[in-house]
This record gives sequence, structure tokens and C-alpha cells, in this order.
Amino acid sequence: MSTQAERSAATIEAVVGAARRLFAAQGFEATSIDDIAARAGVAKGAVYHHFPSKEAVFAQVLDAVQGELAALPVPAASRRLSDPLERTADAVLRYLYAASEPSVRRILLVDGPAVVGWRKWREIDDKYFGAATRAGVAVALGPGASEREVDALAHLVLGAVMEAALVCATAADPKRSARELVAALRLLLRGVLSDPAE
Repeated sequence: MSTQAERSAATIEAVVGAARRLFAAQGFEATSIDDIAARAGVAKGAVYHHFPSKEAVFAQVLDAVQGELAALPVPAASRRLSDPLERTADAVLRYLYAASEPSVRRILLVDGPAVVGWRKWREIDDKYFGAATRAGVAVALGPGASEREVDALAHLVLGAVMEAALVCATAADPKRSARELVAALRLLLRGVLSDPAE
């Protein structure tokens, strides 16, 4: 016999899974709480018992999508890269490819900023990618870099990656756009890192 906590967890999982499929297929605006409840196989009241609004359901879906992107396995070829700049470029390219997938793109890049707002969208992104970006920037800048320098460049890199992801979301050929944008990012970072003292 399952406990109340287990039943609640199962309901939340069903709601979030159903909502994710619906949000990916038809978007936030076209999806209703009734649709989510029906797809999850629960009563509408059960959705509202766990989530105060459709926006709250969406925020949890968005968080889950970002978490999955952050947890994607790193290919062996990528792990063998020793140049910090090349490792960064490779990671950004893999992120842009994954974020451009139709099942992710609409949730993450089209509806995400509009539904949860830029601040919350950035908070979720930073939660999963901020620490890794700062660590990569710290390695690239070297031991002489101050914490402020690392933090400033990490913010700029994250901003560039977010903008690149938004461009890819509306591109006719997202993978081609991703490659072009990462090539430009590589040039930009190479210029910054060529003489970090300046």
C-alpha cells in the first residue's frame, strides 16, 4: 500500500510529464489545466492541489528540461579536449543542439522567457549552468584571475549562450546556426583569453 507522500509524488510526476508533452506539442497558451489533468489521468482539482496555476506547472516543467540538458552525458571525444576554450565551445555547441530539439525548443526558448519572465528564466539557467560556466572561465583565465574577473566573464558567456539559443530557436536551420554562433563565440573568447591581463 502506497503512502500519501508516494501518491502525491506520483501525481506530481504524472502532471509534469503530461504538461511537458502538451507544452512541447501545442505551446503554453493553447494548453489548459483541463488538458493537463486529462492527459495525466487525474482530476483537475488534483492539479490545483499541487500547483497554484498553469504558470507554476510550466515553471516546474522548464526546470526539469534545464536539469535534463545539464545532465546530458559528455561524449568521450569531448572529455578528451584539453584546451579550456575548445571544451567550452564544444559544451556550448552540444547545449545549442539539444536546446534546438523540437521537444525542448518551444518550452525552453519560445515560451520559457515569456511565461516565467526573464529573471526566473535566468535563475533556472544559472542554477544548472552557472557554476560550470564559472569553473570553465576560471580555468581558462588561469590562477591569476580575480573572482570578479571570473564572475564578469562568466556572466558575459552565459548571456552570449542565451542569445545564441534564442537565435537557434527561430532559425530555419538551428544546427547550422549553432555551429556559426559557436565559431563566433570561439573567436570572441580567444581574443579575450589571448591576453587576459589587458
